[in-house]
Parts: sequence; structure tokens; C-alpha cells
Amino acid sequence: MKKTLSRHCLALVLGALALGVQAQAQAQAQDFRVGFVNTDRIFREANSAKQAQVKLEQEFSRREKELNDLGAGLKAASEKFEREAATLSESQRAQRQKALIDQDREFQRKRREFQEDLNARKNEELQQVLDRANRVVKQVAEQEKYDLILQEAVYINPKHDITDKVIKALNAVR
Repeated sequence: MKKTLSRHCLALVLGALALGVQAQAQAQAQDFRVGFVNTDRIFREANSAKQAQVKLEQEFSRREKELNDLGAGLKAASEKFEREAATLSESQRAQRQKALIDQDREFQRKRREFQEDLNARKNEELQQVLDRANRVVKQVAEQEKYDLILQEAVYINPKHDITDKVIKALNAVR
């Protein structure tokens, strides 16, 4: 009887300890704050991102127009060659074909250079937006006492999404 009573007492004490530990863990979990920031939305919606996009369009619009004009000229020359090919002598046909190939090669080179330059500048501008956004995220996290802010996740409960706060704070910064 004494052994059974002491086993019950021990079980009660261990149960009470387990409940206490569980309650403490729950209290600590409730104090832990997690937030989420959607960087794609920041790149689409923040004023600084929109300004960067406008800046890039202005910077590259002239080159893009030149490329489009060059492509249209190449297409017109190619169509003209196709129409006239039957009436040309073999040497004229070969000469014009070589000229078209050279023009196409030059066009492809310029298009590739344009795309590389555009991508490099776009990455520079987006990096500046991201740097500003990260500073704002850190400020929001410190002010609102977040323990962890994630930028990518497979799933996030919308109640943890602080993207709107970050965009609002980013737009307020001049």
C-alpha cells in the first residue's frame, strides 16, 4: 500500500512539473514574434521601386528604340531579298545574303549587349531598393519587438505579413 501511494505521489509530482514546464514553454512561445515580408510586393508596390523602374525605362528607351528600328530594317531588307532573290544573279544573291547575315549578326550582338546592360542596371537599382527595404524592415522589427522576420516561406499565415507596414514606411521615407 505504501509503495502504491508513493508511486501515485511521484506521478502527481511529475505531472505537475510537466504541466509547469509546458505552461512556461507556451508563455515563451507567445512572447516570440515572427513576421514576414513579401519582397516581390515591395519591388512592385514601393514608390522607390517604381521610381527605379521609370529611371531604367528613361535610361534605356533610346537604345531600345534604336534596336527595334534596326530589327525592323533587317526584317524589311530580308523580305526585299526574298522577293528579289529569283531575279538576282548568283554573285548578287550571295553578296546580299552575306550582307544580311552580317547585319543579323551585328543586330544579335547589339541586342545581347543591350540585355546585359539592362540586366546589370536593373540589378543595381533593385539592390538599392532591397537595401532600403531591409533597413526599414529592421526598424519595424525593432519598434514592434519582432524576434524574427522572414523574406521567403512556403506558407505564411497572413496575420504575420508585415509587408504593408514596410511599404508604407518605405514610401514615407524621402
